[in-house]
Amino acid sequence: MVRRFGLRSIIAGTMVVALFASACSPSATPSGGSNAATATPAAGASDAAIGPKVEVVFWQRQFEDYQQAWFKKQVAAFNAAHPAIEVKYTAVPGDAWDAKLKAAQAAGKVPDVLTTNYGAIKPGVVNGQFAKLDGLMKPEAFADIADNVKDFVRTKDGYFGYPMLVEPSTVLYYRKDLFTAAGLDPAKPPKNWDELIADARALTKGGVYGMNIAQTAPDLGWSSWGLQYNAAGHLPIADDWSAPRATDPAYTKLLQLYQTLYTEKLMPQEATFPYADASFYGQGKVAMSAGGSWEIGQLSADFKDTLANTAIAAFPSVDGDATKPTSTLGGWTLTIDAKSKVQQQAADFVSWLLAGDPAIMTDFFKAAGYSKYSPRASVAAALAADPDASRNPYLAIVSRDVLPYAKAEPAYPWDVSIAFGTAIEKAMKGGDIDAALAEADKAIADVITKQKLAGTAP
Repeated sequence: MVRRFGLRSIIAGTMVVALFASACSPSATPSGGSNAATATPAAGASDAAIGPKVEVVFWQRQFEDYQQAWFKKQVAAFNAAHPAIEVKYTAVPGDAWDAKLKAAQAAGKVPDVLTTNYGAIKPGVVNGQFAKLDGLMKPEAFADIADNVKDFVRTKDGYFGYPMLVEPSTVLYYRKDLFTAAGLDPAKPPKNWDELIADARALTKGGVYGMNIAQTAPDLGWSSWGLQYNAAGHLPIADDWSAPRATDPAYTKLLQLYQTLYTEKLMPQEATFPYADASFYGQGKVAMSAGGSWEIGQLSADFKDTLANTAIAAFPSVDGDATKPTSTLGGWTLTIDAKSKVQQQAADFVSWLLAGDPAIMTDFFKAAGYSKYSPRASVAAALAADPDASRNPYLAIVSRDVLPYAKAEPAYPWDVSIAFGTAIEKAMKGGDIDAALAEADKAIADVITKQKLAGTAP
């Protein structure tokens, strides 16, 4: 999900190659950055068809401006290279997406290809929304996906989406100059939550807050998933969705972290900007900030001076164990509608765009300022060999210290997440922690009963 809605997230040197080494790289090689990429034909590809063009309708959820420009360029390139297929591209604003899609579903006119977030894949498969891609795309395409991402887009029955990117939800950004001024070593960011609080205390002065983190229930509901895993080793619901687990004592320290930062006024007291927006940090109002990897792109575009003085690190762990997750991996995939009458042609487009010549996707990550990350081994290798990417100071850190330990976003209903996010917000603002967790537990139990979730986890 990631950037919940505002949204719903570089690979340098051999570290990234190692990250994705478990996935098998195809024989395709980069073509010097050209976007006139060679297609990866699907099984039974339809490019050789003769006759009227087959129309494939593609809706993309609207994100940053560069993404729309990139998709428009690539759709034009695909159409020029495939005379038998015409992809009709539409960028749909995020706030209109749900209503527009529901209207299309009611009218029986769902687009053939859709942008879909990872958390929606498995519930969508259960509901029969997505076409199975095995048989429509070559097996090599799926072998190229990193092992820790494959389960984002597949079930025991096969693959139902092809991943485009991953975005870690939580990275620590910090100002090197303010660290130095506070007597802290910029080369030694905090490793655990106690150190994070101590550093925030030292940095809070001169009208600058030491730390910034989510503080409203909707933002806390999703941005804290990785920290929920970090604190307790699980989310606040049983793995089979049969019972709540919000009262695990391990969550107490998580809520204490938020409460200390807020009640000691080590962080902004009003949520002027949502979690997904780096403006508090970019404007120089905070010395450290939690945020998604996509904020590198925002800082690069809007706050260049701040970015020039910024270092990043994996967000601190509850006990300093850097191998425990502190982030979830969100991101986007392309899916094909189960009722599409042009599934093969739609799959040809997905294969060409996301699973074809690595140069196509390296061009995307360059446009993104290397603030998003590839789930494909071949693209990771191409980025590692790219001079611009290898010079990026943030790419290797995220790839080495965050991606390997990040968890997939949960697929359970949002009501579960908002219940726990509400508990964090209440505790953050001085509420009793045990009472807040008990209330969340009761709310999650109610969701399980009313939505009949027990035993339905995909």
